[in-house]
Amino acid sequence: MNVDQQDDDTSWELLAVTCMCFYNQKRFSCGDWSWTSFAHRCNYEYRTGETCGMKLVNMTENENSKCRLCEKIDTKFRRRSAEVERLERWKREGATLVASMDRSQKLIMDLDKEIYTLQREREDRRNTLVR
Repeated sequence: MNVDQQDDDTSWELLAVTCMCFYNQKRFSCGDWSWTSFAHRCNYEYRTGETCGMKLVNMTENENSKCRLCEKIDTKFRRRSAEVERLERWKREGATLVASMDRSQKLIMDLDKEIYTLQREREDRRNTLVR
């Protein structure tokens, strides 16, 4: 590689870095993250007021809380464990509340499906590069 070619490669790298728009990022305690506010625009614009569509991290803000999906999953787990405890208590006391026990078992199955769906959504979000 000669010096002229090296200079051309360097200029392309600089062009690639300057042709992106910068956003702030929020990182949650669960490890998930999200884009927050727009920080500054690059020099490359399609139309006035539009961004180029590529995002780079300008600054990362650490949050002590979990993301929205993790909070929903935790809530569903708490609700499921309360329902399981209620069902076990009814079984210990005697099987007199058959309809309530059936309804409770159906609710536990529904909560399991919702938890699974939310966990899949969280994994899909973590596996994608663009959010």
